[in-house]
Amino acid sequence: MGCALLNGTQGLLDMPSIHQSSHLSSTVYLFYGPQATQEELKSSYRRLCMLYHPDKHRDPELKRQAEQLFTYVHQAYEVLSDPQSRAIYDIFGKKGLEVEGWEVVERKRTPAEIREEYERLQRERDERRLQQRTNPKGTISVGIDATDLFDRYEEDFEDAPGGGFPHIDINRMHISQSIEAPLTTSDTAVLSGSLSTRNGNGGGNINLCVRRVTSARGWGELEFAAGDIRGPLFGMKVSICVFVTAQWGLQFSSHGVRPSATTMMARHLDQNTMGYLQWRWGSQSAMTTSIVRDTKTSHFTLALQLGVPHSYLMMSYQYKFQDEDQTKVKGSIKTGFFGTVVEYGAERKISRHSVLAATVSIGVPQGVSLKIRLNRASQTYLFPIHLTDQILPSAVFYATVGPLAIYLAVQKLIIMPYVRAQKEQELEKQKEDSASEIARRKQEAEASVLLMQESVKRIIDAEESKMGLIILNAWYGKFVSDNSQKPERAKVIDVTVPLQCLVKDSKLTLTEASKAGLPGFYDPCVGEEKSLKLLYQFRGALHQVLSGDTEPLRLPKQSHRISSET
Repeated sequence: MGCALLNGTQGLLDMPSIHQSSHLSSTVYLFYGPQATQEELKSSYRRLCMLYHPDKHRDPELKRQAEQLFTYVHQAYEVLSDPQSRAIYDIFGKKGLEVEGWEVVERKRTPAEIREEYERLQRERDERRLQQRTNPKGTISVGIDATDLFDRYEEDFEDAPGGGFPHIDINRMHISQSIEAPLTTSDTAVLSGSLSTRNGNGGGNINLCVRRVTSARGWGELEFAAGDIRGPLFGMKVSICVFVTAQWGLQFSSHGVRPSATTMMARHLDQNTMGYLQWRWGSQSAMTTSIVRDTKTSHFTLALQLGVPHSYLMMSYQYKFQDEDQTKVKGSIKTGFFGTVVEYGAERKISRHSVLAATVSIGVPQGVSLKIRLNRASQTYLFPIHLTDQILPSAVFYATVGPLAIYLAVQKLIIMPYVRAQKEQELEKQKEDSASEIARRKQEAEASVLLMQESVKRIIDAEESKMGLIILNAWYGKFVSDNSQKPERAKVIDVTVPLQCLVKDSKLTLTEASKAGLPGFYDPCVGEEKSLKLLYQFRGALHQVLSGDTEPLRLPKQSHRISSET
């Protein structure tokens, strides 16, 4: 395992400010991983020193290159062998070893304390960034009446101008916006407003809410509101502990003062299940009991409400697919004095900050509706589309199939080509920005290969004497398959000598890390998927293997052997 360190030295000091010792400092990690012991470090350091020692080379150019690489190895070992420096690099990367890295963390702390402190600071920074992005929150809802598409009398429109085209109207709109402003570390003010219109009639209101956090489990809110949608309102909300919340309010109108009160209690039933009991008194008094179970793959809700004017029983289930798009499918049924409503739909992440959802609602006497929702960061866009006042099979079919067909068409014809074009532009920009760095690494890799020649000859002689592990051919980079859809050329480099140099006692071990960091390697295709292809001989038999860039690899293996039939 002594050669293991050789493979990890590259990434650790990947910074120009540390005398360009980028290439050799993560060798340890490529072989042993970040958990490499001090003994493994020392063993690999000695081997690297023997390989790159200037006195072993007579040629002036090779001697100069060896001196440079020997210096890099020594600088890398200084960082790796110091627990604090190593912890700083593991956490902060290349900037951690510069001045600003030490300004963040006290040097007297242990590596464990450094990691814990950094993780805490990172969580706080992430929370602050998220809060800054979501401070302005808004909702835009546009209600669409499309009943003329499915429920119309054709004979009534035959002679009317434009009678051949159904009428689609926007019958209601709602816009709301809120802004949070931290006043102190424990006080926050929230200013919000909304405008609504329905069939030509509308109004708006404005709210001011001040929240104070009193402890880790308690907080209180004061709310003031006014507008023509509802009269002046004064309210207060208090969280006594994590599981008890109470709210009181007074609404002033021409009919007098309307008091209201709400109390909610919550309780953990098990690790993934919560129980809620809510009592609401006022213009719409009710008592609601609900059970919510949320796991990694599903979300289930069961709720029962008894009250005025509505009482209902509701059950919903949501399944969460474990894919990168965070796809979810859901269904629910709700029945009560108002009738019965069945809903089903799906939700999918379409970009880093955007989520698209569609829900079909079928109810009696509500009819059939399609609800489309788009969440973009902290903004929500809603499009409830009313299709029919009664349940018609054609409306249910088009409400279900239509959005899915449109989504697939837009995804294939617009979104995927756009994302692909964006990735190609980013890749080209990345190549341009890293061109000088790649040229430098290529030069270093070629110098390393020249310095390895004598060592590789000795290793091959030793391995041949015992019919051990001999690397016949090794290529690293992007390979082109025969069924590739577009013509492109392979982008690979010959890494036979560097890999043979890593063989010790007829074994070669590479850990889970990018192989571009190995001595004698460099990245021939920045930003693209890479592989390592090997043809080697062990005990007189030919072996072949294709390994992904970050996949661990151990040689030799019986499964790599090429059969005589092949």
